[in-house]
Amino acid sequence: MNTEQKPRGTDFFATHPVFSLDEAVADLAPGGKRLRVVERLKHHLRVGRLKHVTREIYAVVPPTWSPEHFHPDPFLVASAMYPDGVFSHHSALELLGAAHSLWNQCTLYINGRRRPLVLEDATLRFLDIPLSMKGDSDKQIGTRRIERQGKLLNVTGPERTLVEGFSRPALIGGLEELVNSAAGFTTLDLELLEEVLSRYDMAKLWAETGWFLERFQNVFHAPDALLTRMEQHRPRSRAYIERGQRGGLLVKRWNLIIPKVVLSPGEPDER
Repeated sequence: MNTEQKPRGTDFFATHPVFSLDEAVADLAPGGKRLRVVERLKHHLRVGRLKHVTREIYAVVPPTWSPEHFHPDPFLVASAMYPDGVFSHHSALELLGAAHSLWNQCTLYINGRRRPLVLEDATLRFLDIPLSMKGDSDKQIGTRRIERQGKLLNVTGPERTLVEGFSRPALIGGLEELVNSAAGFTTLDLELLEEVLSRYDMAKLWAETGWFLERFQNVFHAPDALLTRMEQHRPRSRAYIERGQRGGLLVKRWNLIIPKVVLSPGEPDER
C-alpha cells in the first residue's frame, strides 16, 4: 500500500497566495485529473477560502477577511497569469524598493498582446517586449529576480528601468517620480546601462540618461569618459525631455529642455 500522501489543498494554499488553475492541477493532481481539482476549488470558493480573480486565477483569502473585502496583491496576480512576464516601469521601481509613491497600475512585458485587466483596486497593463531587449534564447537583457511573498518575480533592473522610464515617463509616474526614485538606487551597472542605451540607440535617451548621470555623478561614480561618450550621442537639435512639455530650461551639454522642478539648484543652463 502506497503511504505517500499528496499535498493537501491547505498546504498548497499556504505556499501559493495567488495561483493559476494550471498550477493547482500540477500540484494537487499530478496525474492530470483537472475536473477533480476544479471541483475542489469550487468548494473553497463557496466557503470563502478562495476568491476568483480572473479567468483561471485564484487568490487565497486570509482567515480574518471576507472575499468581498479582500484584494489580492496585483503583482502576484500578474505573475500567476504570466509566470515569464517581466515587471517594468513604476512596477519595477516598487519591486526594487526605490519608488517614492505607490501606484494603482501594474505593468509587465509579455509575449504577445493583451488588453489591460482592471482589478478591484489596480489595473494590470501588459506591454510588448522590446525587440532590442531580447538576448540569446529570448532571454531579456537587464533583468533580475525579486522575492515577493515567497515568490520570485522577474523585473527590469535599475539600469533598464531608468532608460525605459525616460522613454515612457507616463508609465513610471512622470519625470519627477522617475528622477527622485532612481536617485535612490543603491548602484548602477554603468557597463550594462551603456549596453541598454546602445540597443535602443535613440539620441534623446542617450542625452536624458547622460543628464541624469551627470547630476548624480558622485552617487553612481560615473567617470567623465562615460559622460563624454554619451554626450556624443545627444540630439542635434534642442529637445524637450517630456512630450507636450511647456517651459523649462535648456541644459546645453545635453541639448535638452528640462522642467525646473527636476533641475538641481545651480545646474548649468541657458535661459
